[in-house]
Amino acid sequence: MSIQPPVHVDRSSSVPLYVQVAEQLEHAISTGQLSPGDRIPNEVAMAQALGLSRPTLRQAMQSLVDKGLVVRKRGVGTQVVRSRIRRPLQLTSLYDDLAQAGETPETRVLGLSLTAAQGGDASELRLAIGAPVWSLERLRLVGGQPLALLHNVIPAELIDLEGVDLTDSGLYQQLRRRGTTIRVAHQQMGARRADAREARLLQERKGSPLLVMKRTAYDDSGRAVEVGSHVYRPDLYSFEVTLVDR
Repeated sequence: MSIQPPVHVDRSSSVPLYVQVAEQLEHAISTGQLSPGDRIPNEVAMAQALGLSRPTLRQAMQSLVDKGLVVRKRGVGTQVVRSRIRRPLQLTSLYDDLAQAGETPETRVLGLSLTAAQGGDASELRLAIGAPVWSLERLRLVGGQPLALLHNVIPAELIDLEGVDLTDSGLYQQLRRRGTTIRVAHQQMGARRADAREARLLQERKGSPLLVMKRTAYDDSGRAVEVGSHVYRPDLYSFEVTLVDR
């Protein structure tokens, strides 16, 4: 069911009509008149109700799409999305960042196995080939919407993950409880297209762009304790960094 937000246009104003519509819809979203998941009437219906042309409404809606406030979904229409999670580039976990931002993260453990370290993971963790490691895959959600798909490899000697409930706590939080404090990490960020499985889990289309983050984390002694390979929905998530002139 679509929700008709209060929108009025002033044709005597110097502000373009599409800007007036976009600003009022943005205000309705920011003040909670329109909530995440609410559907907005289609452009034809709104254009007729406001006495505007369809291109004018399309331009207004596109500006909201560009800001990440709404998303167009085939068969659903235009829908309000959650505010994008902006994550500062510092050594924290996604769970910690979400909790600090006042969110209530939900985690679904998709896979957990005790396996033998191979190839790149063994090299990054400075382990012998075949050393026991935990392979962990989780889906992180916020407000019922999938945000990130997380894969981690952790030396088995650090923690028994079979005895840990990761549905309501973060991996770093559990490591800290067992005396492992992560102090430094090497991190790479990029982008690529979603494969079929990622698209299904993240509720995106196959081939949609995803943010990618790879991290190797080290404890106080310089020991490698985790290799993470994560993908994020870019409409709900972004990284932030502050640059300072030297």
